[in-house]
Amino acid sequence: MIRSRLLTFSAGEGKASALYLCPANARALLVFGHGAGAGMRHGFMEEMSQRLSSRGIATFRYQFPYMEKRIRRPDPQPVLLDTVRSAVEEAKRLSGTLPLFAGGKSMGGRMTSLAAASEGMEGVRGIIFFGFPLHPAGRPGTDRAKHLSEVRLPMLFLAGTRDKLSDLNLLRAICTALPQAELHIVEGGDHSFNVLKRSGRTPDQVFESLAGTVADWIARIA
Repeated sequence: MIRSRLLTFSAGEGKASALYLCPANARALLVFGHGAGAGMRHGFMEEMSQRLSSRGIATFRYQFPYMEKRIRRPDPQPVLLDTVRSAVEEAKRLSGTLPLFAGGKSMGGRMTSLAAASEGMEGVRGIIFFGFPLHPAGRPGTDRAKHLSEVRLPMLFLAGTRDKLSDLNLLRAICTALPQAELHIVEGGDHSFNVLKRSGRTPDQVFESLAGTVADWIARIA
């Protein structure tokens, strides 16, 4: 049996919505932030949450304020970070004794690590990045990763070889320099882990691989 619950929580000066998906055999909870261009109900977020649930990983998906207001431009960084922290606190309230992890798709993952680097996140055991947005498309650089050296938590980076927002050579060097970082590469995957038909793999197989990698990593860390 899977418990599914739509709820709201306090985030800064307002409210944010969240989707809590918890299987009966839950052994951990992931606080799961969305990417810059799509909210918590995006297909990737929904599919990954379902796949993780089948492996005993509960998820707490949440919206950033700008997405709640249906505004295209993301909120200022302080608002985003405050929302991450508020989501973690709400998830802690719901999770009971479940080991807590945090992260997200693209921007959601990066904001989680920025929150962890600046003030820490009590109770969180590790951070998971579903496509770390290392730089703008066509402009390779590492400035967006400078804060990662201040994160004192295990980190799992999931990256596609065709990701235009994360040069793999740069990301691999960053992960090598971080003592608690692991990098899982999806051959042929883009920023959303879509693979070309000629790869011989289906979207179902890619999602299964991603979810399995995350679940195995959580089991080792927890």
